[in-house]
This record gives sequence, C-alpha cells and structure tokens, in this order.
Amino acid sequence: MSMSKEQKEYLTKIKRNRVWIIITQITIVLLFLFLWQILSDKKIINPFIFSSPKKIMETFISLYRNYHLFSHIFTTIYETLIAFLLGITLGFLLAIILYQFKTLARIIDPFLTMLNSLPKVALGPIIIIWTGANVKSIITMALLINLIISIITIYNGFLNTDTYKIKLLKSFKASNFQILKEVVIPASYRTIISSLKINISMSLIGT
Repeated sequence: MSMSKEQKEYLTKIKRNRVWIIITQITIVLLFLFLWQILSDKKIINPFIFSSPKKIMETFISLYRNYHLFSHIFTTIYETLIAFLLGITLGFLLAIILYQFKTLARIIDPFLTMLNSLPKVALGPIIIIWTGANVKSIITMALLINLIISIITIYNGFLNTDTYKIKLLKSFKASNFQILKEVVIPASYRTIISSLKINISMSLIGT
C-alpha cells in the first residue's frame, strides 16, 4: 500500500524534527565544552578544581597509552551494573511489599523520606570503615543512593493505578496477587522505566 503525499510529508517532517533535535543537542555540548575550555584558560574558573576538556582528554590519552583506561572503565561499569541490578530488584520487591501492606507503608513512609534526604556521600567514610576500602564499599554507597529513590518512585507508581480497574477485578473475586500482576504492575510500566533511568544515573554517581 503506497503512502499519500500528505503521509510522506508528515513522516519527512518528523525525521527533520529528529535531526534538528540531535544537531541542537550536539551543538549545546560543543558550546559547553568550548566555553569550559575558554573559562579555564582565562582563569575565570579555577582550572585545578574544575579542570578543562583539554586536560581531561590528555588524561584519557595517558591512561590509554599506559593500558589503564579500559581497566578503569570496566571496573566502573561492573560496579555500576551490580549496584543498579541490586537497587532496582530490591526497590521493586520492597515497593510491592509496601503496596500490599498499607499499614506497614504508613509506618515506613516518614523513615523513607528521612533516609532519602540524608547526604549519603557524607556517609562514605563510615561505609569504608564498615566494609573496607574495596569494591564492597563502592557498591554499598551506590546502593544507598539509588535504592530509596527506586522504592519511592515505583511505590508511588503503584498508588496511581486506576482505582476503578482495581475495583472491577475485586468484584470478580480477584486475589491481591492477581490484581498486582494484571493491573497494578502493567499500569506502572512507564513509572518503572523512569525508575530504571533514574537508578542507572544514581548508581553511576554513587560509584
């Protein structure tokens, strides 16, 4: 089935819009790097604290020549993925538990808010004392940063499920597990995906 002229024009417009967005994003990044380098060269910002794109590139080249670059990249990716998988798995399971047990959720809610507001990076020295200066301390730090956010985000997604759909299933004698499986989780797909995006960035920050 051939497309009409209007359909082709519409698809062309969408493609042009995507290309324009990509070009704009690349331009913003290049301008940011250019301004960063200029400000660093002119000593407007402290180059020791903020560094510069040129110095970062020189460090990359030095690490590559000394065969350390890929080792550092692999270690960072490994620690980030472990923290990410642990955070999203535990966050999802704990969000389900809180959703199923409303009284428990009310008890835990203020503590979750309090833990989420803690400056977790400041706990770094304590974590190092507990677990040692090793991979465990890094993963623990990343997990502390991403877990609470995952729980809160997914749990709130569960709470925003259409109540009429839940009542409909209850009228058909559906169990809590069936409601969770057939309505609550499918209705929260977008929230879960958003939580995945937040979780991976928080895991990288923690690492």
